[in-house]
Amino acid sequence: MVDVVVAGAGPVGLMLACELALGGVKVVVLERREDIDQTIKAGSLNAPTIEALERRGLTPALREAAETTMAAFAAFQKTQPSFQQTQPPNGAPKQRKFAGHFGGIMLDAGDLDPADERLAAAGRLGATAIVSQQQLEAILQARALELGVDLRRGVAITGFAEEADAVVVRTSGGTLRAGWLVGCDGGRSLVRKLAGFEFPGTEPEITAYQALADLEGTSGLRPGWHATDAGVYSFGPVPGRVLVAEFGGRPSDRDAPVTEAELQGAIRRVTGVDVEVKGIRTVTRFTDNARQATTYRKGRVLLAGDAAHVHSPFGGQGLNLGIGDAMNLGWKLAATVRGWAPAGLLDSYTAERHPIGAWVLDWTRAQIAIMRPDRHARALRQVLADLAGTTDGATYLVTRLSGVWQGYDLPGDHPLTGRPAPDLELSDGTRLADRLHGGKALLLNAKADGYEDRLTHAIAEGAPRMLVRPDGYVAWASDTQDADLAPWLGRPTCSR
Repeated sequence: MVDVVVAGAGPVGLMLACELALGGVKVVVLERREDIDQTIKAGSLNAPTIEALERRGLTPALREAAETTMAAFAAFQKTQPSFQQTQPPNGAPKQRKFAGHFGGIMLDAGDLDPADERLAAAGRLGATAIVSQQQLEAILQARALELGVDLRRGVAITGFAEEADAVVVRTSGGTLRAGWLVGCDGGRSLVRKLAGFEFPGTEPEITAYQALADLEGTSGLRPGWHATDAGVYSFGPVPGRVLVAEFGGRPSDRDAPVTEAELQGAIRRVTGVDVEVKGIRTVTRFTDNARQATTYRKGRVLLAGDAAHVHSPFGGQGLNLGIGDAMNLGWKLAATVRGWAPAGLLDSYTAERHPIGAWVLDWTRAQIAIMRPDRHARALRQVLADLAGTTDGATYLVTRLSGVWQGYDLPGDHPLTGRPAPDLELSDGTRLADRLHGGKALLLNAKADGYEDRLTHAIAEGAPRMLVRPDGYVAWASDTQDADLAPWLGRPTCSR
């Protein structure tokens, strides 16, 4: 018998498996694919994801991946001068630094408020990092194997039955008995469907394509994001990368392979340019179907990532939302398996993550609304574009896009409570994030006996007393009082 079976070895499943392994849990990850999926998907990480990886010692690997991507980005920019600069009224060229987009409205880092403390406090790679989903999966897979995770590729879940104290999981490679089952198996999650989770939401308005393809006749395409009379498109930031979205609802056959003719037709209709598709390296067809499970737990079955919530990828929120799910769930499920979790800890996973997921769904719905080609939507788009070009507007949108606003509504009135822990310099010369590599909680400027198996201690001069959860969020902080650790770490073990 294993402690936890994770369905899906995408970035969310792998991140969760790493967290469980750090928590001392025996975990098996089942993935139907033999290798990492090379289909073009997410391309950027936000602040909570960057901070999560930093807290687990993965910053060097992440920085290397980001540098590789930015080198390809820079090479593309050299072939597209209009993507590098604009011409302001005084005639002096203005260098542009891409800070994200909202519904295809480009955001310039030069417009941001330099005094904004939330953006200034972002991790060592900044508020965002341009890293592909495939690069992140490779990093997490290597880490999972290093931690001893049992990763079984080419094995698909076919069904399961929940018992009082276990879940019997049927797979294409045999049957497994586990204490818990977590569905990280994507937007069409079999785990979610078989477990009977409610999945309400809104129907799609668009059919969109994102591809890396061999294209000819692209001289009429402008780099970056652009709205047209038929929809929205994006060209770049690497050669052959194109995204087009047109309105008209869901495709007639979502599961049919995307052909060169289908992709070429969509590009021509949306852009008005007679591009020729000579070959497809990778392509995905998607919609703005937006749905969210009403709860992320039913008995011994849980959901994380796209299995729990689906939406359009605009704004790059999906991958990051899923990593946040994995970080939140991992230590709580490990504590439950090991028997020290206080009452209600596992159910706090839904309570804390569901509101953020709901916000992301509305964030993506708002972007669809300003992409519509009707005159009312285009008028609204122009208003937002004007606002996005101001310091306040750009700063607001980038802080939301980057995730630096995210926190949890936890008991306590200290301003740090429920927020990501600041990466303080500790008295021994290390950083706070460095002390979280092992996946334990951290008690700062205070002491507590009997928690050696789940807690480390540190001192930071001038900082408040603080309990930092294993996921890096401040559970409790005070300038004068001692912490009650039991609501988060359960009862202490008997000290020797």
